[in-house]
Amino acid sequence: MCLEFTPAVTGFTPVVDTALDGVYRAYSFNVIPRIGQLVAGDAESYQYLVESIRKFPAPDALASMMREAGMEQVSYKALVPGVVAVHSGFRLD
Repeated sequence: MCLEFTPAVTGFTPVVDTALDGVYRAYSFNVIPRIGQLVAGDAESYQYLVESIRKFPAPDALASMMREAGMEQVSYKALVPGVVAVHSGFRLD
């Protein structure tokens, strides 16, 4: 099982101008690092987290990568459209 945070996407292409993406981006880049600074005294690690989420493969792309790596019965479910998806796949050998 893989729980991942993804950019708002349609297929393999990021969606740039959606209301949800704009709110999520503003929250991610402005609020999360500040919370990290307040709670953990470390804004940089939380900034890195936000940046790595934006660079993570889109759900369809990750599913394709899992299949190319030899996994079978690959599927995913978007829990919050464009923000969180849960992937599953099995190695049956």
